[in-house]
Order: sequence, then C-alpha cells, then structure tokens
Amino acid sequence: MRMRPTLSWTPAADLPPGTTDVAPVADVLSAGGVLVVSGAGLSTESGIPDYRSEGGSLRRHTPMTYQDFTGSAQARRRYWARSHLGWRTFARARPNAGHRAVAAFGRHGLLAGTITQNVDGLHRAAGSDGVVELHGGLDRVVCLSCGAVRPRRELATRLEEANPLFEPVAAGINPDGDADLTDEQVGGFRVVPCTLCGGILKPDVVFFGEAVPPGRVERCRELVREAASLLVLGSSLTVMSGLRLVRQAAEAGKPVLIVNRDPTRGDQYAVTRVELPLGAALTAVAARLGLPADGDDGPRA
Repeated sequence: MRMRPTLSWTPAADLPPGTTDVAPVADVLSAGGVLVVSGAGLSTESGIPDYRSEGGSLRRHTPMTYQDFTGSAQARRRYWARSHLGWRTFARARPNAGHRAVAAFGRHGLLAGTITQNVDGLHRAAGSDGVVELHGGLDRVVCLSCGAVRPRRELATRLEEANPLFEPVAAGINPDGDADLTDEQVGGFRVVPCTLCGGILKPDVVFFGEAVPPGRVERCRELVREAASLLVLGSSLTVMSGLRLVRQAAEAGKPVLIVNRDPTRGDQYAVTRVELPLGAALTAVAARLGLPADGDDGPRA
C-alpha cells in the first residue's frame, strides 16, 4: 500500500449534511467490535495541526516525499533541521479528551482495535493498547542501511550536540513534525549518521510516495475483517491508505461512521457523519455510555 501524495480532492455535492447528534456513535460503540481509524484531526486539540482544514498546514507546506529524502543530501539536511525543531513540540504534546475517550472505549471492551494515521504517539500515551500506527511513529528512527531502530530522543541529543548554536524560530509546525524554516535558517545544520554502520537515518514514518510495510497493511485489513463496524475519527481520508480501509468495511457491509469537522473523501461510504470537534464529540459519547474518559477509571484488566 503506497501513500499517494494526494493533497486535495473535491467533496461530493449530493451528500446530505452531517449531524451533530452523537447518539448513533454511542449506539454502535455499545454493541462492541468497533474498529477506530484516527487521523490528524484527533490531535489538533493537543496542539498538533492537521493537514487539510481551513488552517491546515498544506496551505503553506508540502510534506517531504520519500524520493526527495533518499535522493538528496540537501533535502535530508533541510528535513532534519526542520524536524529537529518540530520534535520539541511533538515531545511536549499530551493526549487530549479525544485520545482519552478512545482509550476508555478500549479499556471497557468496546473496540476491535485502533488504527491511527497519526505519527505523534498520543494514542499510546493516553493508554490505548495494541494501536497499529499505519504511518509509523516520530518517536523512533530507522537506519536505511542496517535497519536498526533507535529512540528519537537519542537522535535529538546527538543533533543538539552537533548543532549547539541551532536555535531558529519556526513560522509553524506541521502534522509530520516538520517545522517551517527558511533555507537561510537551515544554513549549515549538521546531520548525523547511524552509530552502528554510518548509514542514513530516517524517522520511522511513512513519507508521501513510500509504501506502508506489507505486514502492517495486512494487519489493518485483518482488523477490518474482524470488526463489526468502523469509526473514523478526525481523518479527511484523502490518503489512499486510510480510504482503502473504509472501502473494505463498506464493501463487506459493515457500518462506517465518521466524526470529523469537515467533509471527508469517504463520506459516501458512511451511514452517519458527525460534524463536531473531536474532543467534545467523544467526551459526549463516553458520557452517554457512562464511561469516565479521563483515564482515572481504575486499572486495566
């Protein structure tokens, strides 16, 4: 499953308007077996911007592609300078009410699983177990030569030591952890190699134009097959890797519900589309189900 660099699409004009009633979502969750598929919109309330909303980063920023990263040392220097700065924001981000509600649904046995398109690790931080990170995680770094995977915090320390005077002010931070810097600000930023083999280091995330690992793809498809329904949270479904899961569920006759403030590329497959901010919507759903969503409802089984 290759991530296509689709940056825009035209919403269907003949679909009925979305609702603000969360009752259908609560009803589906109460039946159990729900597979959650989350996107960038779930993390905006944690201070991480999304791509495609009115203030989304794609209006000013084109994400790094795999081809550019692997084919150009200058592109890698630009990426790592910007990502090194952006990582500080990601490292400080904390789960919001939406992440905590999803974790609560899981603790109470309502979910068949959670798949996220996000690379911020906030589902795990909120206490969700067994999350499939479809596009990887920014908190890990992989060597393209030897395959070694190391914690991002180790690389952050090495980059700080190699660039002690690097303290630019970014114009903005993007959902992929890439900060907006000028070429002048990137300047002579020094990139460090793999400590084991001297190879090129890359964040353990799937760039645009890069294939999602086949084993991860099959795991996601398996989760869709096992689920009773699919709940999309905060994803525009513009990227094909997420839209395919929605199509698979719909073709199998499984109900698809979408909670997102804006229209999505998968709206035609949804039986319910709730147009509300994610934190408020999921907190309301948790309340209807009688579930505390603050992470303080006792130890996990």
